[in-house]
Amino acid sequence: MFVPVEWLKQYVDIENIDIKDLRDGLVMSGSNVETVEYLGERINKIVVGKILEIKKHPNAEKLVVTQVDVGDEVIQIVTGATNVEEGQYIPVILNGGRLPDGTKIKRGKLRGVISNGMMCSGEELGIEDKALPMHQAKDGIYILDEDYPLGMDIKDVLGFDDHIIEFEITPNRPDCLSMLGMAREASATFNVPLKELKINIKEEVDNIENYASVEVLDSELCNRYVARVIKDVKIKPSPQWMQNRLMKAGIRPINNIVDITNYVMLELGQPLHAFDLDTLAGKKIIVKRAKEGESFVTLDGAERKLDNSILMIADSEKSVALAGIMGGLNSEVTDNTKTILLESANFSANAVRSISKKLGLRTEASARFEKGIDPNTAIIAANRVCELVEELKIGKVVKGVIDIYPNRLEEKVIEIRPKRMNDLLGTDLSNEEMIDILERLGMKVETKQEKFSVTVPSFRLDITQEIDFVEEIARIYGFNNLGMTLPKGNTQGAKTNGQIIEALAKNTLNAVGLNEIQTYSFISPKTFDLLCIPEESFMRRVVKLINPLGEETSVMRTTLMGNMLEVLSRNYNRNVEKAQAFELGNTFIPKSIPVETLPIEKKVLTLGMYGKEVDFYSLKGVIERLFERLGIKDFEYIPEKNHKTFHPGRCANIIYGNHILGVMGEIHPDVMENYDMDIRVYVSEIDFNIIYQIASLDRLYQELPKYPAVTRDMAIVVKDDIYVKQIEAIVKENGGKILESIKLFDVYKGKQIEEGYKSVAYSLTYRAKDRTLTDEEVTKVHEKIVKELEEKLGATLR
Repeated sequence: MFVPVEWLKQYVDIENIDIKDLRDGLVMSGSNVETVEYLGERINKIVVGKILEIKKHPNAEKLVVTQVDVGDEVIQIVTGATNVEEGQYIPVILNGGRLPDGTKIKRGKLRGVISNGMMCSGEELGIEDKALPMHQAKDGIYILDEDYPLGMDIKDVLGFDDHIIEFEITPNRPDCLSMLGMAREASATFNVPLKELKINIKEEVDNIENYASVEVLDSELCNRYVARVIKDVKIKPSPQWMQNRLMKAGIRPINNIVDITNYVMLELGQPLHAFDLDTLAGKKIIVKRAKEGESFVTLDGAERKLDNSILMIADSEKSVALAGIMGGLNSEVTDNTKTILLESANFSANAVRSISKKLGLRTEASARFEKGIDPNTAIIAANRVCELVEELKIGKVVKGVIDIYPNRLEEKVIEIRPKRMNDLLGTDLSNEEMIDILERLGMKVETKQEKFSVTVPSFRLDITQEIDFVEEIARIYGFNNLGMTLPKGNTQGAKTNGQIIEALAKNTLNAVGLNEIQTYSFISPKTFDLLCIPEESFMRRVVKLINPLGEETSVMRTTLMGNMLEVLSRNYNRNVEKAQAFELGNTFIPKSIPVETLPIEKKVLTLGMYGKEVDFYSLKGVIERLFERLGIKDFEYIPEKNHKTFHPGRCANIIYGNHILGVMGEIHPDVMENYDMDIRVYVSEIDFNIIYQIASLDRLYQELPKYPAVTRDMAIVVKDDIYVKQIEAIVKENGGKILESIKLFDVYKGKQIEEGYKSVAYSLTYRAKDRTLTDEEVTKVHEKIVKELEEKLGATLR
């Protein structure tokens, strides 16, 4: 909600409060301030001018040459605007002036004719198109509605010498969706007087009974319906001051009647609607549900199909408005309107929310109704509209009010315990201090022994029980004034084993150079096509969202590889030369199709990398470092040739016992083409649910060895199809207790090696814990290893 400070000052005495203090104070008392903007900050040398003369441009058909009086001189301006006429008052930016967007205007020539300034459009003045008055041409010059003093600063004319505070109003505080509501907050926060809004209608004529009647057939969905009638209406643009306030609040001025209803809505928080009474059949309003399958054309020109759950405003023949949302085209106020029926009603918050969602139609009115509105405001708002009509002399107020209010909302009386408030807040506020805070919030307090009997104003719909007062007292007292205390209890918080494992994994991956990413759990069904996942794959069995934001986020992910490749692709196509990332997140596996119960949430760790010095072994090294830190041993790699996402010759499954921990490898070129990348990318996806089970964080101390080690190197020639793990298994099996470690340090294929074979070189370390080994002991074991390699693998020493 946009709150112009100049307008706010009409209701609360904040004249002497600096804008920064006002912002900070409201933030500390619980109001969420999004932005503070000073409208005139970048405007310079824009003044009121009057067009004295318009002549055709000698060298251009679409340009005119004008003489404009700007107060102390008459200047010549060349323009292409088509909506200018002699005698009009317009905003003019002088030579050397600056527009809100920072553009500077200088004297120059247009097709050979000197132009000493520029006439300004609404857009050039910084007025958003959605707030620009209907009678102002979108691409034309902004025409002022009065004969303002020539040379007057435009900031003073359009109210730009003002700050606009944008608030994010939480759903529990609908009373703050108004100037008066924010004035109450400022009054309580700064302990300054709230200026009472006194409504005085001086003259009323005739009697409303002679003009209209109202019947409410569904009081469950319509809590209150107030109607007033205004006759002899003169439809024209509203005065500039009202237009200024509406535009600053983000509302487009339409005409004086519509503008007044919007003005009062912003002022008091009560939506209103004006009907052309002469278009209402039977001069009657009926509040009832729509007919099943009924069609209705709203003010925006759209035809909408209705059902009998939707509350409508109708006359004796037809529907004329969607209750609480938008009026109909068949009863709108036009330039020919002479008599209006003013609606100030209170509709069920749940009903308006449901209808608005069903029709896909949300308005300023529905945004307020769906959060809940005090029905006692309805009559005040109706009378305020009548007062403004009378003040602007645009109609005569008909005497009398139709007010159907069967279930009156009474003010709540709640008992609270001051001691309980202090105990919960950790404060030591006296009864007098607490009463002062509550009274500043508009509440009445009566002391009863050790309790307060508090009368809550009806506009505070969010306060229903004693505990609600804790926050109210705290925010006005000042959250920053609350002492810092630790909660008392017999329990101590600690991370679960799973959380510890996750934190260790993330820290390890960060330490080896990977950045953590987080992506949406919703993905596009096309992701599986991009990954070349087969049609029959379990990955395509997905949970589909009933009401997705769009096709790109319409299913729950069963793999994180698509998300990872999207991130890597985005970085690569933005000229990031090297990227290494990981994500630890959930996948969602349905128990059955169609989905009837909640899916299985499976935790998955995905690693991804590309770059000049990145290869298959870079990824393998990261995985092994991670497993080392998590205490996972005895895992192995098995080649995988059938995973369509990966290069068939550069992919492996990671095996632990009988479990497939995950998959790793180079992404298939076809997949890389789908993601618009022409480099090699390496990805691994690991089942972290298994990691939780097999990770071992215990570390056993081993004393440093007392006896020296003996190192023997061994180079053997084996066939190409022999895996390293086969060699190492034989070495470990025959190394006995004295084999301490085995390390591969070279794999060679070249001229000295027969085709179809390779040379594999290892460094073997032997050591005994209780003695120094002799050469004979080491040689005996070493020769046994070589012999077994020859017999089982056909290996020969090189």
